[in-house]
Amino acid sequence: MAGRPLPIVLSVEERCELEGLIRRRSTPQHLALRARMIVLTADGLGVGETAERIGVWRKCVSQWRARWLAASPGTPVVERLQDAPRSGAPARITPEQICAIVALACERPADCGVPLSQWSASDLAREAVRRGIIASISPRSVGRFLKRIRSQAASRAALAHAQT
Repeated sequence: MAGRPLPIVLSVEERCELEGLIRRRSTPQHLALRARMIVLTADGLGVGETAERIGVWRKCVSQWRARWLAASPGTPVVERLQDAPRSGAPARITPEQICAIVALACERPADCGVPLSQWSASDLAREAVRRGIIASISPRSVGRFLKRIRSQAASRAALAHAQT
């Protein structure tokens, strides 16, 4: 049978910052939820009662309790509540290369000596490699970059139109 878990003891500054995160409207909801878990467990509620009150799994409360206790005391509150770094390989394409590919897409193909009326993803990938922007890239990756930029540009245009 396991003993009682270590209690969470909050300093006055930590409690004020956590409660500020909970009350602030601009706080991302995942941070506010985690802050609420820490405050309730520091107030003496058990893992099960905290989970029931907030509406999450017991495992979630246990995980964030453990992560709070494992962090060094000098760590800022918001940093303690952030997601852990994700596993996986580092990005192979830099943001500068993505910007250069998007800028290339904004050029007219005829100005680059390519006999086309408009770029396709495969043509852009070939031209980016030819110019030395990147050693190799798939047309699918180019399409993903353009799609991401297009949705951002479309929402900004709609916002500008709504403001006028």
